[in-house]
Amino acid sequence: MSQDVGELLLRSVPFARTLGIVFDTAEDGRAVCRVPPRADLANHVGGPHAGVLFTLAESASGAAVLSLFADQLDRAVPLPTTATIAFRKVATGEVRASARLSASRDDVLARLDAGERPEFDVEVEITNADGVVVSTLTVTWTLRPNRP
Repeated sequence: MSQDVGELLLRSVPFARTLGIVFDTAEDGRAVCRVPPRADLANHVGGPHAGVLFTLAESASGAAVLSLFADQLDRAVPLPTTATIAFRKVATGEVRASARLSASRDDVLARLDAGERPEFDVEVEITNADGVVVSTLTVTWTLRPNRP
């Protein structure tokens, strides 16, 4: 399923392709993806631009969500509702985002089955090539029921 989720995201989100995001894993509510260093994506201090970091993290969070809920797309659309990013250190070189859902699939689906529009958080850490955390992001997602 890991490869399918990454391919689905790259097909449906052209900007992720533009940045050259590579999906390594996406399964069981977790995902890891990365962006190799490119001069055209750099900021004024030589690292990846903040927009690259945000998009990388948001893409990892989306892959984590799809890894648990891709089978629900016929009845609900996953959408991010809010995101908070903290820039901790200057990023350089390749950056990697690791995302993890903080809610269980059963809990989210129970709320969807009850007629609610469930919201849940995905926590993301962005690390540099040395494994140092350079940014963290929390993305709140919802499953919006499809309209009849």
